[in-house]
Amino acid sequence: MNKEKELIDKLIDLAFAEDIGDGDHTTLSCIPATAMGKSKLLIKEAGVLAGIEVAKEIFNRFDPTMKVEVFINDGTEVKPGDVAMVVEGKVQSLLQTERLMLNVMQRMSGIATMTRKYAKRLEGTNTRVLDTRKTTPGMRILEKMAVKIGGGVNHRIGLFDMILLKDNHVDFAGGIDKAITRAKEYCKEKGKDLKIEIEVRSFDELQQVLDLGGVDRIMFDNFTPEMTKKAVEMVAGKYETESSGGITFDTLRDYAECGVDFISVGALTHSVKGLDMSFKAC
Repeated sequence: MNKEKELIDKLIDLAFAEDIGDGDHTTLSCIPATAMGKSKLLIKEAGVLAGIEVAKEIFNRFDPTMKVEVFINDGTEVKPGDVAMVVEGKVQSLLQTERLMLNVMQRMSGIATMTRKYAKRLEGTNTRVLDTRKTTPGMRILEKMAVKIGGGVNHRIGLFDMILLKDNHVDFAGGIDKAITRAKEYCKEKGKDLKIEIEVRSFDELQQVLDLGGVDRIMFDNFTPEMTKKAVEMVAGKYETESSGGITFDTLRDYAECGVDFISVGALTHSVKGLDMSFKAC
């Protein structure tokens, strides 16, 4: 079982545990166990659909006898009135899975919609929009899946799959040189093949990185577009470059036109509004 599926399975189990507890007594009290029915996922707001594949897994894990007919796939732009899927099965199962499925799909679709907006803003440049670790605890895998569905690129998944030396690491380590040197020694000692990225706050720090080398990507933290243009020229294609910090939708294109490879945007995941949809009997 890969790490991604393991995390999704654990999330679904936890979500059912917190929602259903020792039983959905409303449903169990008024719906016969033998009653069969259908529900449709109705889109109520324009956006980008995401989470259909996860929804299928939610239904399957709760009740493998449920039948899902998908009409609209992940990544498709949707509008009010669209029906994304119809699910058929025990009415008790339809009612007990409804809220978890909607919570996941509304959240993922909201993120995919936001990401698509940012990705379109970058069209015609060589810059890609990246997500961050500013995610809902426990839902990171799903939120990062939604970013990819929307046309963005995943940064590291967590603290385990890349080394990112940020300002605090540099300061606690005693400087740029020590931070990079120790990171490289650690990877060698542990036999880990991890990419190393370092954040710089000034041209002085950038020059220190360029003098030392040994990294894969350099992040320009809170640089202005003018500073970014100069920084990209200094790097001269030797390393991947990333802009981060205080970048808004309005300034996104300005940074991209400086020639930076990536722009990381916390807003893709940390404060997104869910896309409006409902699960109605049909």
